[in-house]
Amino acid sequence: MTDKNNFNILIVGVGGQGVLLASEVISEAAIRHGLDVKKSEVHGMSQRGGVVTSHVKIGPKVYSPTIEYGQADALISFEQAEGLRALDWMKKDGVAIISTTTLVPAIVTSSRKFTYPENAIERAGTKAANVRTVEGDKIAAELGNPRLVNTILLGVLSNHLPIKDEVWTDVIKSKVKERFVDINLQAFKRGKEINTD
Repeated sequence: MTDKNNFNILIVGVGGQGVLLASEVISEAAIRHGLDVKKSEVHGMSQRGGVVTSHVKIGPKVYSPTIEYGQADALISFEQAEGLRALDWMKKDGVAIISTTTLVPAIVTSSRKFTYPENAIERAGTKAANVRTVEGDKIAAELGNPRLVNTILLGVLSNHLPIKDEVWTDVIKSKVKERFVDINLQAFKRGKEINTD
């Protein structure tokens, strides 16, 4: 964001993955950095394992809470098929940070009409120039908690924003239950260490 006035972040995933917490952390970190923030969320089906989407717009002054189609500077996807589906929302020079997580929805497993896209990560790489894949589940398992994928991806995203590490740390401490703070900070650090150049 160092060369941009505004930065649009689209976050996608499945209910229960922590999409809304991630959008809260990004928004609060941006506010503490002195930026204006607007966000919009769609999570009506989140408790049933449905798709959850959050738009976060940050900059010196932001007027609308929703990102226009094709105008996302960053896409964060907690699930690879959802990442593939959301790629068209990105700018051509945007960055897509996609976890290799696979969560096949019930509508696919219970019906012959729908199929889960094969090779979603590889297909994403052919649709967008700047796709960064993250083995979110593997890193989360190494840390001992499968629900850390969102914080890992936030760590990766932080490399693309001008917000200082101590701000991210303070916000994570304020948004996560106390007993999970240390492990979330470890997850954020692991994500930040991932080379996204």
